[in-house]
Amino acid sequence: CRTKICALMERKMRRFKQQLTNEQSVEILCTTTSGVLALCGSDMQPYGVPLSHVYANGKIYFHSALKGHKVDIMKDNNKASFTVIAQDEIHPEAYTTYFRSVVAFGSVRIIEDDAEKVRTLKILGRRCNPDDADGLEKEIASGLSRCLMLEMNIERLTGKQSIELVNISERDTCLT
Repeated sequence: CRTKICALMERKMRRFKQQLTNEQSVEILCTTTSGVLALCGSDMQPYGVPLSHVYANGKIYFHSALKGHKVDIMKDNNKASFTVIAQDEIHPEAYTTYFRSVVAFGSVRIIEDDAEKVRTLKILGRRCNPDDADGLEKEIASGLSRCLMLEMNIERLTGKQSIELVNISERDTCLT
């Protein structure tokens, strides 16, 4: 799951001290189960949709219905971003949150090849229910014709955490 992604930086993070490493960002993609896929259609209207995901082989996979707004947009413009939030802990006394999040930028494609579709459905299914191989096979057999698998090719990956978490990490490092 922890395949290294080249973190192309088109723009430097202003608060660079809060930037997560590529490895930390990948770890968050591996451990979170959902996020928001952001797309933009030809009408320039942004569209964000919450989706379950799985990260594998340096890519992010999603399942989808055969038709719908996101599918229509992707056929027009396959550029996308996907955001996951690993931590969002409110600290009201300090008027802040302790957060960790990752944004992946890239392009999304519909997986057309049935063998590849089954392979990626199995990756997603094992993530959701790792102990039921027979049930997964039955689910794929009964639903394959009614779903799409989508693959996001990650071109750039950025992760960020609150300065408070940076400070805690630095303090813990100094104590060891």
